[in-house]
Amino acid sequence: MTAKPRLGLGLDAGGTRTRWAIAAGRGEIVAEGHVRGMSALQVADARREQVARTLDELARDVLAIAKPDRVHAGLTGFGEGSERLADLIAAPLGLDPSAVTVGSDIETAYRDLFAPGEGYVVYAGTGSVAAYIDAAGTLHRAGGRGVTLDDGGGGFWIAREALRHVWRGEDERPGSWQDSPMAKALFERIGGTDWSFTRQYVYGGDRGDIGRLALAVAESADRDPVARRILEDAGRELARLGRAMIQRYGAKPVTLSGRASTLHPLIAETMRASLPGECPFALRPCHGHHAAARLALAAATA
Repeated sequence: MTAKPRLGLGLDAGGTRTRWAIAAGRGEIVAEGHVRGMSALQVADARREQVARTLDELARDVLAIAKPDRVHAGLTGFGEGSERLADLIAAPLGLDPSAVTVGSDIETAYRDLFAPGEGYVVYAGTGSVAAYIDAAGTLHRAGGRGVTLDDGGGGFWIAREALRHVWRGEDERPGSWQDSPMAKALFERIGGTDWSFTRQYVYGGDRGDIGRLALAVAESADRDPVARRILEDAGRELARLGRAMIQRYGAKPVTLSGRASTLHPLIAETMRASLPGECPFALRPCHGHHAAARLALAAATA
């Protein structure tokens, strides 16, 4: 009788979306998809129910294909106490929590892009963070302290800088938004030009919703000098994270990844120009959910 092939499910959860993938055999990805974003931090507050609903939806999609043997989840906001997420992930999949491991999303992103010790990853999604896994397997980070404190160069930061500029302009010259392609693009996404629309969108939504407003900044960059400046500043903020790693661990290749990094070429171009010339630079897509799936598969077949 042929043994049932082992399957590993990997999750890569960020503020904007949660990607999943199933790995089989020697690590081949046999299925993948995505659901709404979530954070490990949400489990500790009133948004726990929202996380549970997201995981229920994810489980329905996965179980329609196959039941995994093990799961590895890389989550933004991972820290002490995040292990309780194992229960939330395992339940809708019909697994024991011991079959689920939870870690940092930036660690799975790094393992998709580099082998330990090879280089530095700067990841720009809703937030921003830099990572380096040394030859001994230890994860080192810079940034990634959350949108309230920093996360410079991420989607949330870009959107916040744009909205701040627009509303300060309205303080000084009411109606000035009509001269700004960036403001028009923002208000179209928000749903109206009155402050009440922005207030509800920003304070009534989540960080992923706000981060998506960065798309409006990128769309207007070729017509609005303020939008261009914000995107260039984002590149400089991301370069700062790369330089912090270089200062701590020496010159190595730097890779920029994440959805926000591809909003507009100005971001990567400015970052490249702001890094030391001796460090090779690349802009590459990241498939952290693939790396997480292979970690789960390796544990399932060990």
